[in-house]
Amino acid sequence: MAFGLKVAIYLIAGYALFTAAIYLAQRRMMYFPAKHLPTPIEAGLAAAHTVKLQTSDGLDLIAWHIPAKAGTNHPTIVYLHGNGGNIAGRVHRARPLVAKGYGLLLVEYRGYGGNPGVPTETGLYADARAGLAFLQSEGVSPAQIVLLGESLGTGVAVQMAAELGRAGTPVAGLALEAPYTSTTDVAAGAYWFLPVRWLLKDRFESLSKIGDIRTPLLVIHGEHDRTIPVALGKRLFAAAPEPRTGVFIPNAGHNDLASHGSDGHILEFIRDLPLD
Repeated sequence: MAFGLKVAIYLIAGYALFTAAIYLAQRRMMYFPAKHLPTPIEAGLAAAHTVKLQTSDGLDLIAWHIPAKAGTNHPTIVYLHGNGGNIAGRVHRARPLVAKGYGLLLVEYRGYGGNPGVPTETGLYADARAGLAFLQSEGVSPAQIVLLGESLGTGVAVQMAAELGRAGTPVAGLALEAPYTSTTDVAAGAYWFLPVRWLLKDRFESLSKIGDIRTPLLVIHGEHDRTIPVALGKRLFAAAPEPRTGVFIPNAGHNDLASHGSDGHILEFIRDLPLD
């Protein structure tokens, strides 16, 4: 066998093995849960209390809940975080919302914060639905809920908003920080040397669902985002129905949106929602 042919065979075999390894490990490359979850007091959110969310596939998940200020028509914010850490790391994002008297449900996903289960796309959807069911049991209707999705969590938020929009029970608002058209598009850009579109299991196809939302939309994205390119956020925003507001911050990246004023944009968005 010619030397060049042998080299080609070895390269092809090596690429195939590498691709197979990536395929098998892909969820470990997508989800980075922090297992330890402190108490709300330890985390600096003393107003929150721990509740259990029961999923349709039989999991009991810990979450943190703060009811809306009594005697007001303030909405409840359902916070759907990104792929790393857990809800304790979002306390600094929760405080401005709580200070305004808004209700808050910090949904903790399966496999995160000591919760049972393994994170997957379908699993995270089930977890968010369990959060919405919990709020319904507390007397909070979809019309009193604002979905706030961050990074990976934007795909979960879009799914919930689309489901409720199709059902004729839309949420009051949908706010997305650093969203994407699909995780397939994100991964295809980052791993251009792999056949990502054939391999990816958890695709979070937000672009195909955004047209089904029936609620005001806020999109915030950093122009210097190197994790989720701002072009994907702009494409999702362009496909969304009105009313919609886009805030594309020139000097912001992926993890520093709060330091560039995103909390203020979110509070303004919620303030101006036409709540019943």
